[in-house]
Amino acid sequence: MSQPVQPPNPPQQPYGGGQPTDGNPYAQQPGGPNPPQPGAPYPPQPAAPTGNPFAQQPGAQPGQFGGAPFQPAPPARTNIGLGVAAALGAAIVAAILYGVIAGSIEREIGYAAVGVGFLVGFVGSKVGGSNPAVIGAGVVFSLVAVFFGQLIGMSMIVADALHVSFSEIFFDRFGALLDVWKEEADFMTYLFLLLGPVAAFGGARKAVG
Repeated sequence: MSQPVQPPNPPQQPYGGGQPTDGNPYAQQPGGPNPPQPGAPYPPQPAAPTGNPFAQQPGAQPGQFGGAPFQPAPPARTNIGLGVAAALGAAIVAAILYGVIAGSIEREIGYAAVGVGFLVGFVGSKVGGSNPAVIGAGVVFSLVAVFFGQLIGMSMIVADALHVSFSEIFFDRFGALLDVWKEEADFMTYLFLLLGPVAAFGGARKAVG
């Protein structure tokens, strides 16, 4: 008698208990989106993320909040040396102009002394900024400019009276010129010397204001 034939092994259910999709037993993987249920009003939600919960999300820019902190722009540096040099150059020019005007009209004008100081202070601070060293240099240079302007004007007057050259009075007899200035100096002479530095400070404030 022949023995009964054993039926073939039945198909095994895929791992995880899910049903194969289109014949692919690995279509539904753990962690993937749940398949839509019949009659469900909403589409399936993605599975919970695994690993680092703070990983980059879609749409985020890389390094948006990371990296080095924002560095503010460094403050503008004032060029002290160039400002002092500019004030000195303006003082030399202003002293010559002041002396020529005073020598030509044979008198001093208060507005001219104010103009000398304002020009020196304005030019120095316009180039060198609001540094106190630049402002202080402008004040000192304006005082010296007014003083030498007075000497230049007096040299022109004396040279014209003695019928000699300007250079002979200003360079060759500078000591005698100082003695004459001391004898002729009065209240207005010192007032004009004071107006120069005051105007220089105002010019510096105007330049950086």
